[in-house]
Amino acid sequence: MATKPGSSKTAAPRNAHKRRGTKTPKTYRLDERTIAAAQEILGAATATEAIETALDMVVFRQELIDGTRAMLGTELRPPHE
Repeated sequence: MATKPGSSKTAAPRNAHKRRGTKTPKTYRLDERTIAAAQEILGAATATEAIETALDMVVFRQELIDGTRAMLGTELRPPHE
């Protein structure tokens, strides 16, 4: 999802499109106010786009957590040493 230059809207993680597979129609009961708030915050054109972006962000968050855990105990040094 692209945002306007200078916008504070959150964009989907860069590789989000790589995670998406075949779309399957689903039915969920979700609070309309929550969907509308997420759509506004994310700058999404549709409720579906807002939901997909939010889910991508959750998956990306887990990838960050996993990567951080994998780095625990690794000594990091500046490149010039």
